[in-house]
Parts: sequence; C-alpha cells; structure tokens
Amino acid sequence: MKEDLKNKLTPIQYHVTQENGTEPPYRNEYDQHFEEGIYVDVVSGKPLFSSKDKYDAGCGWPSFTKPIEPEEVSEHFDTSHGMRRTEVRSKTADSHLGHVFPDGPRGPGQTGMRYCINSAALRFIPVSELENEGYGNYLKLFSE
Repeated sequence: MKEDLKNKLTPIQYHVTQENGTEPPYRNEYDQHFEEGIYVDVVSGKPLFSSKDKYDAGCGWPSFTKPIEPEEVSEHFDTSHGMRRTEVRSKTADSHLGHVFPDGPRGPGQTGMRYCINSAALRFIPVSELENEGYGNYLKLFSE
C-alpha cells in the first residue's frame, strides 16, 4: 500500500499525508485559492471541505471553518514539536491533513474553529467539474 502511494502521490503529498509532514507556509497550492468548489482527500477522494467555508486566516495554509463531511475528519491530541495541538486526519485514508485551532471566525453560522490544512493533502474539484468527477450531490451547496 505505501509503495502504491509513493507512486501515486508527489513527494510533498506523500510526506504530508503519510509522514505527518507540513508544507511551507504561503508557498502551497491552495492558500490563496478561492474558486468555488470542494476539497477532497488526495489519497481517498473523500470530500473534506467546501470553498464556502474557506477564508484567509493569514497563517499561510488553507483555512476552513468546518469540514464538509464531519464524519470524514477525525481529531487527535498531538504533542509533536513541543506543542499541544489537535491534529486533523481523514478517516477513510488516515491521511494527515493539518491541525484545528479554536481561533476561527465567530458569529452567526460560524464555528469559531480554524481548520488549518496542508494543500498537499487536498485535491480541488471546481463547481463546474463536480458532476463529471462524481461529486454532483455537492452542487446544492453552491446554488443557494
């Protein structure tokens, strides 16, 4: 399985998702990407986040207020690097995604959470491709 993933993923995708790595801040694919669509797990293809919940937190990584499918995201206590954080992983593929912090936007409809996610753990599906890619049931998010 790991050998298959090494062949399927780029080196940074493999490092982030399989070795709990972190990509450089501000130099990643989706930090300043705000096109409408969904972000899926680069390993399993499971939907994780929506552009509707993405915002610029100024931290250098894509940030979201909540997962699109909460049951597909698991949280784990992380004491690596001398810090106390909450790691976020994808349930199906057990990919390392990033971390969640309680310093996100607050207000009506907001969770107060910031899901700080590595671009390398994600694949973006634009609204125009949702149907073709098999994610047509998420079109409803963008017709409101």
